[in-house]
Amino acid sequence: MGFIDDVIQQARKNPGTIVLPEPEDDRTLQAADTIEDQGIAKVILVGDDQMIADKLQTLGISRSFEVVNPSKASWLDDFTQQFHDMRKAKGMTPDQARQTILEPIPHGIMMLHTGRGDGLVAGAIHSTGDTLRPALQILRTAPGSSLVSSFFFMALPDTTYIFADCALVEDPTAEQLAEIALASAESAYAFGFDPCVALLSYSTKGSAKSHRTEKVIEATRMAQEKAAERFPAEMNVRIDGELQADAALVEKVGASKAPDSPVAGKAKVLIFPDLDSANIAYKLVQRLGGADAYGPVIQGIRLPVNDLSRGCSVDDIVGVTAVTVVQAQMSKK
Repeated sequence: MGFIDDVIQQARKNPGTIVLPEPEDDRTLQAADTIEDQGIAKVILVGDDQMIADKLQTLGISRSFEVVNPSKASWLDDFTQQFHDMRKAKGMTPDQARQTILEPIPHGIMMLHTGRGDGLVAGAIHSTGDTLRPALQILRTAPGSSLVSSFFFMALPDTTYIFADCALVEDPTAEQLAEIALASAESAYAFGFDPCVALLSYSTKGSAKSHRTEKVIEATRMAQEKAAERFPAEMNVRIDGELQADAALVEKVGASKAPDSPVAGKAKVLIFPDLDSANIAYKLVQRLGGADAYGPVIQGIRLPVNDLSRGCSVDDIVGVTAVTVVQAQMSKK
């Protein structure tokens, strides 16, 4: 089985409920049919109920889904009041709160906040900001986390890596880079990966020196120090840097360039120094290396909300939904 098949199997053990707030898109409805057919999750569609019924009929999908129309929901007034209470210090009026909660994505995220769902997947027809802004406003960060970041699963024929942060934090400080490394180690462990984490640079162990390498060195120090407090010994989290990509991945190169490193040549989690390098790297590995890229998967938020590429396929939505279910399983532990 491939990587995503393993995730789907894990999701099936405790499927939960996933909110899909983009039912006007055919791919979302086709994915919803597959998600329920495969036992990955129960789906709640958020949107206009008549539009959804018409589109399901046009697509030939006979499955009956739970549908929430924000304008008809019995909890609309309550959601509006709660959201206004959250945002009034920022100048939001009650009318603005109501208009926001009438939108499917914020409404769906408020459903998570009030225990009416376990996770949400969106982004097929909305920007990352449209998905994550209300998630941060309503759900906030997870306990013990100081930053929301993202990663991609990069699935190659013989192995899978985690690349972070490829979508959110543009130019992380040393402290932010350390938090990305720690969150990615935790995510790796939860998905059955060896939490062997390399903080990447154009330098290995002082082979070059600049403010850029110093940032990675300081982030490594901070991450190592916090990992000892944050993770139990049985997780076997190893974090090291600064390492060049070949030193992190290739055992012979790692042994030559960083012989005392517990990570060199063995890394499964790659932490990039900025969004430029991370985004470029994942797209090169995907397009030239033939990897399947699943993500961006969001980490550090209180409940799982994940973003899709607007060029996503039905299979992509199914795969990210399975990932979201597994994250929901983690959040309940």
